[in-house]
Amino acid sequence: ASANVPAIMLVRGPMMTGSHRGERLGACTDCRRFWAKFRAGEIDEDEITDINASLAPSAGTCMVMGTASTMACMTEALGMMLPGGAAIPAVHADRLRAAQATGARAVGLAAEGLTPDRIMTPRAIENALRMLLAIGGSTNAIVHIAAVAGRLGIEIDLAAFDRFGRETPVLVDLKPTGQHYMEDLFRAGGVTPILRELTPLLHLDCITVSGKTLGENIELAPVPFAQDVVRPFANPVFR
Repeated sequence: ASANVPAIMLVRGPMMTGSHRGERLGACTDCRRFWAKFRAGEIDEDEITDINASLAPSAGTCMVMGTASTMACMTEALGMMLPGGAAIPAVHADRLRAAQATGARAVGLAAEGLTPDRIMTPRAIENALRMLLAIGGSTNAIVHIAAVAGRLGIEIDLAAFDRFGRETPVLVDLKPTGQHYMEDLFRAGGVTPILRELTPLLHLDCITVSGKTLGENIELAPVPFAQDVVRPFANPVFR
């Protein structure tokens, strides 16, 4: 945004979940819970040591809906990442495929001269804000997206964001509030099912780094299938 030369985003991706005595573990969310139990004397030092060894079992960002995952989902909705790139786990083969596709597309962007100011428009930023609300994302995200928008001379309309919050249902409930993790969202289809459900609220004509509009990206995505991670617009986690 600052340099306004052709650019494309590729994230590292979330780590996989760990396991302790049959229970899935996820980074700092479960760390705090078990550390409280240790301090209360409910578990001993040997057990907390085992838990610590399982909290971050692979490369990647935290596997919960923290700031990294939130910003990745918003970046895909913003149009600065290739479709499907936000939720792929760091150690999954699809992450390598996404990296190859991103590199190839970077060459195309340079040749076409498609610059960030044509992608990160006020309407595209609104799409990203809708995503933030639908995933119940990190509170840090509004600060980060305001900084990005500011580099382009766009001011975030906080009154509009407040209004969006009353219009946009929460469709995903990952840890630290829910029971799912980023790898579950990946298996459910990633960000695309969320975008499909949000279609009535999105600006589908916004251009993305793929060279296609957001609406075209959604139409070209894999066929929807039954899953229980992304809720339907009509039956959200919270309205």
